[in-house]
Amino acid sequence: MAASSNRIMLGPLVAAIDQGTSSTRFLVFNAKTAELLSHHQVEIKQSFPKEGWVEEDPKEILQSVYECMDRTCEKMTQLNIDISNIKAVGVTNQRETTLVWDKETGEPLYNAIVFFKVPMKSKFKFWLKTGYFSPPPDFLFQTEIYQNIEKNCAYQATLHKTLLAKLNNISYFSCFIQHKTGLPISTYFSAVKLRWLMDNVEKVHEAVLSHRAMFGTVDSWLIWSLTGGKKGGVHCTDVTNASRTMLFNIHTMDWDPELCKYFDIPMEILPKVRSSSEIYGLMVSCLGDQSAALVGQMCFKDGQAKNTYGTGCFLHIPVMSDHGLLTTVAYKLGRDKPACYALEGSVAIAGAVVPWLKNNLGIIQTSTELEQLAADVGTSYGCYFVPAFSGLYAPYWEPSARGIICGLTQFTNRSHLAFAALEAVCFQTREILDAMNQDSGIHLSQLQVDGGMTSNRLLMQLQADILCIPVVKPSMPETTALGAAMAAGAAEGVSVWSLNPEDLTEVTSEKFEPQINPEESELRYARWKKAVQRAMNWETTEPTSIFSSVPLGFYILGSMFMLIGAKYIAGQCESE
Repeated sequence: MAASSNRIMLGPLVAAIDQGTSSTRFLVFNAKTAELLSHHQVEIKQSFPKEGWVEEDPKEILQSVYECMDRTCEKMTQLNIDISNIKAVGVTNQRETTLVWDKETGEPLYNAIVFFKVPMKSKFKFWLKTGYFSPPPDFLFQTEIYQNIEKNCAYQATLHKTLLAKLNNISYFSCFIQHKTGLPISTYFSAVKLRWLMDNVEKVHEAVLSHRAMFGTVDSWLIWSLTGGKKGGVHCTDVTNASRTMLFNIHTMDWDPELCKYFDIPMEILPKVRSSSEIYGLMVSCLGDQSAALVGQMCFKDGQAKNTYGTGCFLHIPVMSDHGLLTTVAYKLGRDKPACYALEGSVAIAGAVVPWLKNNLGIIQTSTELEQLAADVGTSYGCYFVPAFSGLYAPYWEPSARGIICGLTQFTNRSHLAFAALEAVCFQTREILDAMNQDSGIHLSQLQVDGGMTSNRLLMQLQADILCIPVVKPSMPETTALGAAMAAGAAEGVSVWSLNPEDLTEVTSEKFEPQINPEESELRYARWKKAVQRAMNWETTEPTSIFSSVPLGFYILGSMFMLIGAKYIAGQCESE
């Protein structure tokens, strides 16, 4: 009793499970101050069965969650913090990783597929032959996108075989997929991984036929397991994760029967789609990692944006990009709240520049050394580095591009190259931002940032200089887990966390203001664009799709933006 009476009472606490591709963490926050009180992290092993494939053990993922929860609670007890004050637990996760398990035994039927590489064009043609993609003759007139395709391609639908001939073009069919899902056809998203499992893993095939199979992304697996598993576990996902499967219709906000038919995936194995902030048994919120980071940043006003060097731009309605971006669901903070949508753009360089300079060129030993080298000279001295190691992502989508370093003179040294490498991150961020501005018509007043590279203060200053707007770095580094905790604490029936920025006055940030004039910024950016053109069309043998040629690990290490509309914030949202 004495020990119990000495426990520190901090008011309501909210926890978050942060399950990523390389580790799992459990974190506990003070709901009134957003202070991180305790956490624990466990690394996740990855297996690489073949080139381009990354898999993980679902049981190990689940066990890592249990371990992190136990150890965090032990640490809190040692700090005399009363763990009974934890009022809610949220989940945030790696989004596209695909699992199938047996609902009767609770056993996974295969490893969780993180990334995999198959020849998408040949697989697509096989599906056409086997009847997976066989729309009715009048399907062309059922959706606006097909009306647009009819107009743009001068296509006159008269016979079923004519439509199928058009669909044999993967680019044409991709327009149909992108209209419904906001996503291109890619092995990165869950539908193709699930189809592969059903075709190639006998246990999965048998479980589907006997109605024992359950499909889900990592969030679904964790929520089902933690809420009872085979003894009545909740089989659900949230809109942010569902929107990354290539089976979810972002207009109807539900699984799309036509897409499920074309991929030949029975809808009974899919989890129920819920909002990002509501009670699912013992769990209370669920958000894909990038969406959770957005909420954690509280980037809720018109003209704001966030960059985790990952993906996305917030908008009021689903907008199909004309500038190489993807459309996805950002979040839905409550059952009766409208969904917010995001435009996403990826560049494959943020996580790749530092190890490349370290391991391939040997000019640095640590990321800190990169910053110091660049700071020593304070300029690239006309040197420009385009790290298109396996092609360029948004806004170019050019798989034949290759990396170049240009503008070299006898004066150029490794410090100038280090500076050029940091500038390359900022220039590509600028390109994505310009594309988003053109698609959305919304111009940013500042950029909010998070992620590992934000510890590089020179990079943050360069970002502000090149964008000509302030860059804001929060003091709370754990924005992804924080966002999941906030959504859980704000859920109906919990209501211990306010999503009003004015109620979190103790959350501080550092602002980097532009320090060069716009004319100099534009001059440097123009030279960067010239360097990009030099990198184009370098590889003469082009792969069929950049999505199948670029290492997919880069996809989630690319550059992320979220530009949001304030009218859709929880508490202020009103359906139009």
